[in-house]
Amino acid sequence: MARIPLLQMTGISLTFGGDPIFSDLDLVVQPGDRVALVGRNGSGKSTLMKVMAGLVEADTGTLVVPSGRSVGYMEQDPQMTGFTTLGDFAASTLDPGELYKVERAGEGLKFDPDRPVATASGGERRRAALAKLMAEAPDLMLLDEPTNHMDIEAITWLEAELKSTRAAYVLISHDRAFLRALTRATLWVDRGQVRRQEKGFEGFEAWRDKIWEEEDQQRHKLNRLIKSESRWAVEGISARRKRNMGRVRALHELKDQRAGQIKRQGAAELALDAGPKSGRKVIEVEALSKSFGDKQIVSVFSLKVQRSDRVAFVGPNGAGKTTLLKLMLGQVEPDAGSVKLGTNLEIALFDQTRDQLDPNASLWENLTSDPLLGISGKADQVMVRGVPKHVVGYLKEFLFDEAQARAPVRSLSGGEKARLLLARLMARQSNLLVLDEPTNDLDVETLDLLQELLDSYEGTVLLVSHDRDFLDRVATTTIAMEGDGKVTAYAGGWSDYISQRGGLPGGDKGEKTQKIKAQKAQAKDVATESSAKEKLSFKEKHRLEALPAEIERLEQEIAKLQELMADPALFTREPVKFKKATEALVERQEKLAASEEEWMMLEEKSEG
Repeated sequence: MARIPLLQMTGISLTFGGDPIFSDLDLVVQPGDRVALVGRNGSGKSTLMKVMAGLVEADTGTLVVPSGRSVGYMEQDPQMTGFTTLGDFAASTLDPGELYKVERAGEGLKFDPDRPVATASGGERRRAALAKLMAEAPDLMLLDEPTNHMDIEAITWLEAELKSTRAAYVLISHDRAFLRALTRATLWVDRGQVRRQEKGFEGFEAWRDKIWEEEDQQRHKLNRLIKSESRWAVEGISARRKRNMGRVRALHELKDQRAGQIKRQGAAELALDAGPKSGRKVIEVEALSKSFGDKQIVSVFSLKVQRSDRVAFVGPNGAGKTTLLKLMLGQVEPDAGSVKLGTNLEIALFDQTRDQLDPNASLWENLTSDPLLGISGKADQVMVRGVPKHVVGYLKEFLFDEAQARAPVRSLSGGEKARLLLARLMARQSNLLVLDEPTNDLDVETLDLLQELLDSYEGTVLLVSHDRDFLDRVATTTIAMEGDGKVTAYAGGWSDYISQRGGLPGGDKGEKTQKIKAQKAQAKDVATESSAKEKLSFKEKHRLEALPAEIERLEQEIAKLQELMADPALFTREPVKFKKATEALVERQEKLAASEEEWMMLEEKSEG
């Protein structure tokens, strides 16, 4: 029996003033789908997701969501007018009895429900929007860059939740590790077309490269044919005129076909100039300590950074990674210890808050009015590593067109703002590159280019990022900030750090929250004390004693099934096994929920 789709789009076309974004698009999302939505910055991924959510109306075509099915969308810039706190917003669509869902999601995503909306950062607002969606539990979740501004601990929690959910979802993300772990199909938005492959993100790049190779071969054949027919048109018209004119018309049709081909967008022309070499010793930190009030940021930390090192800083949001960077650069005074900067340093900074960009000024003005570049006003040229270039020409190297050059920065997407900041950064010579969250919003291709650029960069790199794949590919040393001032250096990238440490700080992955662990530990203690069971029958006492072991067993079985289903190739390689594993996972999750509810009821009864 055929499954009824959760969402079906037919003949969708959409144009925003210029070339069509989509034309005659057909798309189906089935129950159980776990889909990566990928494409270059500006290709229309977020627009497509908004059409799927019903927030943007297509020019033509139909969108159908069957009766009784729900679609939820995580807004990147949620509107919170009328709400006092983030918790009020996140719980706004829930019944009073479901408020615990927001609290649970809040713990996992690490946002404070009591935080006033007026003082909340953009990242906190996004996490509140995600908690709202997770609590609503729609049949289909549309998630647009859910991991942006999240630390790795929260990303790991979200990853586990999405692995175990019964809902279908479509994901936009730059985080390769996140996409590889979660997706089983890929939608690729490319030049107004949306292609689908029944493989997760793991197989995307090989699939993309094969399609591009086939396109190049077809274009080469077409060019050869046009060249041959053009030579005939000039030199070889000698047959009957009727036949000749038919061949001329065919030549025009071939040329029209070539003109109709949509050219692939090139890659951004990223380049770095390390300039003059710094000294061998770049930064030496000795017994560094810093606190703000009762919060200890770093305690007695020492480190030597040598030329060409790639040092990554990891840790939870709020742990003080940016503060430690500023301490090491001499921008913040330590409470104790010392920092010595090496000789001949030329520092270039990528700021995660994008504060270096004026949102109301144009791209042109932002590029030419930076005093660090030695240029002010609205000049036509910008100095790029000592060579003058026309502003529009330089912007085109970063995939901006001439019309965008005069547009305000506030009109750009997150990925475009990141590219503009990279353009400013790379116009300067430097031998110490400080990158504070450079990977947010960048598409996969630009991340690849940035990683290759850093590999060949002759200077030193200090990097803050929550992108595990990017850390693995770039970092030679990882500085872990694990709270209470504890800062430890590990050799290698993220995976090396986890291997050396023996797992993430804060406990094992199988437990949902520390609160639940504490409740279960207490349950075992209470279950052994007969005095706490006087209000229970003999059968209920026995059941209360047995439940903790049963809950633990179910959790272990769920963890094993989740590990099995994490294999993105299982669905296509062994569909029967995948189906059985899915059914078993759902069954055990339902049993676990029932057992936990039964334990709570008996526990409350035993306490009167």
